[in-house]
Amino acid sequence: MLVPVVIYACLGAVAGILAGLLGVGGGIVIVPMLSVTFAMQNLPHELIMHLALGTSMASIIFTSFSSAMAHNGRQSVLWNLVKIITPSIILGTFFGSFIASKIPTRYLQLFFALFLLVVAFQMFFGKNPKANRQLPDSLGISLFGAVIGIISSLVGIGGGTVSVPFMVFHNVELRKAIGTSSAIGIPIAVAGAAGYLINGLSNPDLPEYSLGYIYLPALFGLVLFSSLTSPVGAKLTHSLPVHRIKKYFAFLLLVVSIKMFLETI
Repeated sequence: MLVPVVIYACLGAVAGILAGLLGVGGGIVIVPMLSVTFAMQNLPHELIMHLALGTSMASIIFTSFSSAMAHNGRQSVLWNLVKIITPSIILGTFFGSFIASKIPTRYLQLFFALFLLVVAFQMFFGKNPKANRQLPDSLGISLFGAVIGIISSLVGIGGGTVSVPFMVFHNVELRKAIGTSSAIGIPIAVAGAAGYLINGLSNPDLPEYSLGYIYLPALFGLVLFSSLTSPVGAKLTHSLPVHRIKKYFAFLLLVVSIKMFLETI
């Protein structure tokens, strides 16, 4: 049991830094690593992906909150945008978690691998937005919020990999987009974790120490260390070349995506 605990702690530390630095919530790293660790522990194979997604969403509640507070201290959160998009994000995420609970692990893995591939190419080849493009009205933002919520629940992320490009594309300065994304990750994670908890409670094959599709030992390790490191990531956002770092991160996502494709096939 010691090795998984150490892995959970390391994952939490990395997730926290990524949440603060790139506004991605860390889920795109947490989910594949949790699935590997759960397999090492011989947890039920048909539940591995659901447990990874649910645990990731629950951990992002704490990661996003810590990161959002750090960014707020640097005045990098657009709270008006957060207020507009939150209701539709909650509905979309909660609904998406019900969909995910009905999908077999194999297809969830394939969808996640495809999502990573898209995100990797977007991060690596992303272009700067046109200077005259502005955010849509409240209805447009709300509709996009529902889409972010559904996607986030299916891949166990805080929505940053979707919301940050959306905001940057609409002429929001990158650091404010990252800070706002961290705040948006809070309602996404709360709604997603609630959905996975509710949908998993009735499953008779859940492993010991699970609360629905949330595996509590992993959650504890992730939360403890991610909360400590997310302010560090937020601070680094204001001193490191974020665009260059995103390209390195994109390459990592590409490798993880290919590995998951091969394992699933």
